[in-house]
Amino acid sequence: MAWNEPGSGKQRDPWKDSGGGGSGPDFDAWLNKLRDGFGRLFGGSGGGAGIAVLGMLLAWAAWDSVMRINADETGVVLRFGKVARLVQPGLGFKFPRPIETVVAVNTGKTLQTSDQVRMLTKDENIVLVDFYVQYRISDAQRFLFDVKDPNETLAQAAESAVRSVVGNNDMDAILSGQRNELVIKAREVLQATLEQYQTGLVLLDLNIQNVRPPTEVKDAFDDASRALQDKSRLEEDARAEASRIVPEARGVAAEIRARAEGDKAERIARAQGDAQRFNLVEAQYRAAPEITRKRLYLETMSEVLKPVAKVIDATGGKNLINLPSPMLPAVSAKALGTTTVTPEPGKAGN
Repeated sequence: MAWNEPGSGKQRDPWKDSGGGGSGPDFDAWLNKLRDGFGRLFGGSGGGAGIAVLGMLLAWAAWDSVMRINADETGVVLRFGKVARLVQPGLGFKFPRPIETVVAVNTGKTLQTSDQVRMLTKDENIVLVDFYVQYRISDAQRFLFDVKDPNETLAQAAESAVRSVVGNNDMDAILSGQRNELVIKAREVLQATLEQYQTGLVLLDLNIQNVRPPTEVKDAFDDASRALQDKSRLEEDARAEASRIVPEARGVAAEIRARAEGDKAERIARAQGDAQRFNLVEAQYRAAPEITRKRLYLETMSEVLKPVAKVIDATGGKNLINLPSPMLPAVSAKALGTTTVTPEPGKAGN
């Protein structure tokens, strides 16, 4: 049955009659009292609008008190503009604005910058250098407040580091295989600069991508580069030739030294043998001088006459004809009545 059905005899109010015969809560009275209270608080008849405004303020305060920091971010909470604390990723609470505000800084993202600059080398050559830098934010508070523009500061510091390294080296060293050493030195200089300025940034990588001369001097540079390549080729050829000749020369030198050592040992042995033979002859001479003298004479004459052709006179000196030694073999021994004896090489004759 409807609560306000005609013919029921009285009006039934569901907020006052619970249907069970008892008296339920009087919601109208409660709402009236609440409205009257806010009306007195906000001044008479404008209480409804005041309640709405207050509700909106409370809802906004509750919503603004919750903060959410992503996984790759760091939150910096400011209380009336001053750093109050740092918050880690996740949900958190703070006082609503303007009491506290939160600034989320992405500390996990890799940032990068690149540039092309014209530089002067140590030997006063101009080169164009392309380089890039990778970095990330390591300290959110310093990144926000210690430096006015950290990204621009890093770009200028990177250019300064590259200029410092390039300006302290010759062009040949920069264009040759020493570029890796230059890159390592530039990284050290840049990281030291970032730490000195307290930028809140950490260097991940710095690399010099390309080094080339300006267009105005490219032809001259190409000529110098070809000359450098020719120099390298000639040096390689010279090293190859040296690697071939030096071992041969060392082998010849070793052979000469070995032969000299052999000659040395032979002569020393011969000299020692002669000395020992002389000592023996001396001892024999002291024992029998006359016999030893005659024997030495005969041995000496035997050695002297060994290579000389000899003529033996069998006629007792009656038909002896003196001829030069080279003609003796051509003369008949029978006509001369003599016999010609030519000793064999290496055999002694008498």
